[in-house]
Amino acid sequence: MDPETLAEFKQLLERQLVELQSGADRTVAEMNEEQANFPDPTDRATLESDRNFELRIRDRERRLIGKVREALKRIEDGTFGLCEVCEEPIGEARLRARPVTTLCIDCKTEQERHERIGN
Repeated sequence: MDPETLAEFKQLLERQLVELQSGADRTVAEMNEEQANFPDPTDRATLESDRNFELRIRDRERRLIGKVREALKRIEDGTFGLCEVCEEPIGEARLRARPVTTLCIDCKTEQERHERIGN
């Protein structure tokens, strides 16, 4: 991959990392502010349900933050854009759609096929 494209992906990943981290910080701040005591059990249940939903989203984003950091490390060590299974280049269109991917489309398809067979 040429240096200009690599720099573009690095910038994209860094921007995504900042957005994800600010979302997590915002959630923590909002939850700290929401220390309301609802005497009505229905209101309390709704608040708890909303919190659980928000925490599930943030947990997914936390895992994505890890993947973004790993992708940035791959940029630094020169392995970004290479499939971790077959070591062939991952298509640029696939990287643009999912810059944290570590598998080319063929290896990902094969992995998903094995998962379907196993389940």
